[in-house]
Amino acid sequence: MKSTLGQAIQRALQLDFFNDLFGSEKSHPEAGTSPSLPSVTPPKLTATSDNELPSVATNQRKIQLQDQLLEYSLLRSKRRTIGFLINHNGLRVTAPRWVSIADIELAIREKQRWILSKLNERHERQARREKTVMRWEDGARFSYLGKPLTLRLLNANAASARHDEVRQELLLTLSQSATQALSAEALESQIKDKVKTWLQQQAKQIFATRMPVYAEKLGVRYQSMSLSSATTRWGSCTSQGKIRLNWRLIHFAPELIDYVIAHELAHLHEMNHSERFWCHVQSVFPDFELARQHLRQHATADFPVL
Repeated sequence: MKSTLGQAIQRALQLDFFNDLFGSEKSHPEAGTSPSLPSVTPPKLTATSDNELPSVATNQRKIQLQDQLLEYSLLRSKRRTIGFLINHNGLRVTAPRWVSIADIELAIREKQRWILSKLNERHERQARREKTVMRWEDGARFSYLGKPLTLRLLNANAASARHDEVRQELLLTLSQSATQALSAEALESQIKDKVKTWLQQQAKQIFATRMPVYAEKLGVRYQSMSLSSATTRWGSCTSQGKIRLNWRLIHFAPELIDYVIAHELAHLHEMNHSERFWCHVQSVFPDFELARQHLRQHATADFPVL
């Protein structure tokens, strides 16, 4: 039977459940999530608040869950909630300094089905990624604005990149004199870098065009927009109005990009994921549930690693 103190701690704690966005679009501890959030559903993008508190060093621990011994890293911080993050290193738990190990592990056991399920999803995505290694060569195909784009390599005196919208091809011109001495591996790396640069340029231009549209619809003002290369979130917003959008969104259809933009700008009304927040999102993006589900189903494991 639980002790009186243990029961009190359990009642006092609110559990925040986090997963990387590319798996199920959950928020994570760095998001500065409010301790007053009523529940962990629905899945969310990240909102970064300005009252985030520094954390202290992590340590590795083990816990027996069902028939397996699970390793997890424990991060102590000044936060007032217990947070769970599933990332490439496995499970990370962030907890207040005053919560005992016994109560932390009690919380883990209470949510072990969720934890083991998310770890399994993560392993499956990694396995898919390892099976579909992208070869950056003439004829390579990747997603651009929700449609397949074919890479075509050309030789000329100077390097350039041009999008043929009719043929849905990216015409990448390479300087023959500069590439002749390269090994096959170095040439492929150069091609990948040039495609990535082009995609990031397109992302910045498209995001900058769509941001004012949704800012006006929501009646908010943002301070700046910049690209992110994060591996665990599609976007973030600070209370000062600084928006960061993952450039890999350029792989998705325009309506999904719009959803993420609307989501982040809505945080300028509510720096949380409360019911009021989702009402703001829905007011400018009625189909946000479908968009959110699509992002969950098509994680970055399904896209080329750039």
